[in-house]
Amino acid sequence: MNDDTDRIRKQTLLKAPLERVWHAISDSKQFGTWFGVELDGAFAPGTRIRGKIVPTQVDPDIARMQEPYSGTAFEVVIERIEPMRLFSLRWHPNAVDLDTDYSNEPTTLVVFELEAVDGGTLLTLTESGYDETPLARRAEAFKSNDQGWEAQMKLIAKYLAQTP
Repeated sequence: MNDDTDRIRKQTLLKAPLERVWHAISDSKQFGTWFGVELDGAFAPGTRIRGKIVPTQVDPDIARMQEPYSGTAFEVVIERIEPMRLFSLRWHPNAVDLDTDYSNEPTTLVVFELEAVDGGTLLTLTESGYDETPLARRAEAFKSNDQGWEAQMKLIAKYLAQTP
């Protein structure tokens, strides 16, 4: 159980070299394949990237869970890119209600940190800023993303295992 209401933190050991993991996270096409989004451009600091949710191509069970959101707008702003070490972006958490305008809400910060370790690459994901999310949707956004990041850790591991 996560007692911190402001941040979600997940870690996984990926059985792949640092460079492969880096490209899976920092290349927008590879990211989209495992994450389950179709994006309209390359990742670069300060860039707003738009796209839409599409079911992941990596795991059919998770793809079925994503299917109800297929076509939903997806938008991130790339914050920092420190090759082979850190990739971060901002977004509106759990922004899947088509009748809600999230544009005036504060965003959360999603940080992917990589470290080469024995046996592969340690990926640490932290999403912070939930204490600023509007109270009316804070708990649901936190719960949804906490579960979502758990699934995404599995997806990136599967993607790396399936993709040479």
